[in-house]
Amino acid sequence: MVTNSSVLRMVFRNAEDKNVTITLDNPRPDVTGTEIEAVMDLIIARNVITSSGGDLVAKQDIRIIDSTTNDLYDPAP
Repeated sequence: MVTNSSVLRMVFRNAEDKNVTITLDNPRPDVTGTEIEAVMDLIIARNVITSSGGDLVAKQDIRIIDSTTNDLYDPAP
């Protein structure tokens, strides 16, 4: 059985200059980088998420990762 999945990965920098990653499963297929950047800016501006290294202070990276899984064997129950 073949299954496809997609993950949105947003990477921020925190006050200690370390990466903080937030992932969301199955993003909308037509989502744009501009929309994601606007959400990231809002998360930073409103300080809605903090990390062990302090507040999120900057955007670092945005990726949508698509993967295909081909399950070749399932044991009998």
